[in-house]
Parts: sequence; structure tokens; C-alpha cells
Amino acid sequence: MSEAKPSVMFACVHNAGRSQMALGFFRQLAGDRAVARSGGSEPGASVNPVAVAAMAELGIDISGEAPKAWTPVGLQASDVIVTMGCGDECPYYPGRRYREIRDEIGRRVRALVEELGVGG
Repeated sequence: MSEAKPSVMFACVHNAGRSQMALGFFRQLAGDRAVARSGGSEPGASVNPVAVAAMAELGIDISGEAPKAWTPVGLQASDVIVTMGCGDECPYYPGRRYREIRDEIGRRVRALVEELGVGG
């Protein structure tokens, strides 16, 4: 009998920036040793191109992702739910602070992967 894989949901408002970056980091670090998903309460039309570019700088491709809504079923199926600190809304200012945000998200996701014991 094999152990169930841990499941993580990265949740935010638009699922277009921070949660997509966190998902990209998590998938790169945990691979298929965990299940990862992301979603938003009010999904945007597309992933923020600044977030895509910031992740591409690190060799992580999130360009194929699309914002989607989180569901109660998806949340309940998750062992860990990570909110991205967007509060009531997630403002977007082109070209501002995404790299600093990206690096902080990366540090936190690395710690989560280690805590879950699913690192490579």
C-alpha cells in the first residue's frame, strides 16, 4: 500500500499572478510527489505576463496556465491551503515588485515542500 500524496491549493483572488508563481515553484520542487493546484475567487482572464516573465527568468514556465476558480471540493481535497495575502483585492502595477514577490513566494514554497517531505 502506498501513502497518499500531500495535496496543496494556492488560493487568491484572480489566480493570475502570485498563486500561479507559487504553483510553478511547487511543481518544480515537488514534482509528482505531491498534488498541486491553484485557484481564485474571481479568476482573471489570463495569467499576468509580468508574472510569466519573472518566472521564466528562473527557468520556470507558467505560460501555459490559465486562471481558474477554486471550488469547495478542491479546497476540501487539499491538505494545505495557502492564501497569497491579496486581501480583498490584488492590485496590479505593471513591472513593479514582482521579482521581490517572486523570490519571497519561492522561499515560502521551498519551506512548504520541505515541511511536507516531498522535495527531490
